[in-house]
Amino acid sequence: MSDHAADAWEIAEAYERYVGRWSRPVASKFLQWLPPGGAGAAWCDVGCGTGALAHAVLVAAEPARVVGVEPSEGFAAAARTAVDDPRFEVRPGTAAALPAGDGEFDHVVSGLVLNFLPDPLEGLAEMRRVTRSGGTIGGYVWDYAEGMEMIRAFWDAAVDLDETARDLDEGVRFPLCRPGPLHDLLASAGLTGVRIESLEVPTVFADFDDFWAPFLGGQGPAPGYCLSLPAGRRAELRAALDARLRRDGAGRIALTARSWAFHGSVPG
Repeated sequence: MSDHAADAWEIAEAYERYVGRWSRPVASKFLQWLPPGGAGAAWCDVGCGTGALAHAVLVAAEPARVVGVEPSEGFAAAARTAVDDPRFEVRPGTAAALPAGDGEFDHVVSGLVLNFLPDPLEGLAEMRRVTRSGGTIGGYVWDYAEGMEMIRAFWDAAVDLDETARDLDEGVRFPLCRPGPLHDLLASAGLTGVRIESLEVPTVFADFDDFWAPFLGGQGPAPGYCLSLPAGRRAELRAALDARLRRDGAGRIALTARSWAFHGSVPG
């Protein structure tokens, strides 16, 4: 989804350990916040990944059907397994060329994807094309600049040790993950009634190994950078993070993850 080689999103199990486990509660909160669309609607989940948002739609929105679009075969297979519902199907494709007809859906949503698109405005234009007049386009992105604390802690420690790591830091690379630029993008895409809201979920790690191990899975910019390091420098980064993170009385690392949710309407 990006021209950065470290932005690999292919191995579902590693993704789940990294941020997939936190995407499920965010998806649920997003569906509670999104204006109700009525039962029996057709939904599309762009970049459905392992199926967290599609599952939330099926549980909360009483849709007639949900179509997930996903370029990664590994993620698509995981979504089909995780979301065992006859109303759900996954189509191979990308946000730049959605495999759907004009106005096919009442609601098009996308979770944790928009900032990774090579051309977010092009992606939104495609989402608008496959959404009926008066339909809803919505989604959410991690607040990489401040509110996604596990990733923020990683990059702050990495940059202290290696200034060049800043080039991969999502908080630097993705200005879209802030409410102002996100609102401007949606308005530029021609959506009306645009709303932006922060959604926050707890991310509690049992111990430091629970926090650190997902960064060894190679899924996304931070784990990709971590695996690229020689063993000695990786150990140095591990020690720096271990010293930086605070524990509670039970040894847990209690952080939070904030995302910026958005929605707007296709003019009718």
